[in-house]
Amino acid sequence: MRAEVKDWPGPVSTCWNHWIAVPTGDQVGVMEVLGLSSPTPITFAEAQEVIDADAHGDPDDRHHLSRVFVTPEVDSWTLVIGAWCDPCGSERHEDVLRLCEALSARYGEAQAYYYGEQGDGSAWLVAEHGSVVRRYAATGELDDELLTLGDPLPQEQARRLELGLPADGDLQAASSEQIEEWAWAAFHLAPEIAAAYGVSPFALTRETKVRGTGVLALTPDAASHGI
Repeated sequence: MRAEVKDWPGPVSTCWNHWIAVPTGDQVGVMEVLGLSSPTPITFAEAQEVIDADAHGDPDDRHHLSRVFVTPEVDSWTLVIGAWCDPCGSERHEDVLRLCEALSARYGEAQAYYYGEQGDGSAWLVAEHGSVVRRYAATGELDDELLTLGDPLPQEQARRLELGLPADGDLQAASSEQIEEWAWAAFHLAPEIAAAYGVSPFALTRETKVRGTGVLALTPDAASHGI
């Protein structure tokens, strides 16, 4: 008889990373709030391959918006990983805001992140008790500023102070050099904020406490994309 293979947790990442983080082990409940369906068990290693393939696939086939990896409980959190969780893209940012509000109303908190590992920027959204307390995008797009909601998080404030900037985010009196330094710092801030607020998908290791089984699930967009 074939021995059971241990599913060791490990980092799940690609060039362009999008994820939602919820402080609960209620995988079924998180999927219910998000409207996810047809869960299929999948290991962390298999999920890494799927997420990477989706990120590098043809964006016109829409497949990358049709499925996500829902982790088992990892250090008391559940992560939902895939482009469908994008908090800053024009197609998904409003839906992701609404979903994080709903998740935070049920579980107290919910966050959504984007991080481009090739210097393509960061974005973060933090919701608590049904309301978004912060959303910020640093991706180099012209409409980044339009996404800003709430006051800077402690990690943002600390980095601004290091650069000699006001912690409240007011850059009116800043020099062009300071503004450029902040933009570069913000481009790489999402993983730091994610780790400070909960669990980052980049920081999963064999020492991560795991309960349950990860699944690949279909998003509500799957039917419209012919899947």
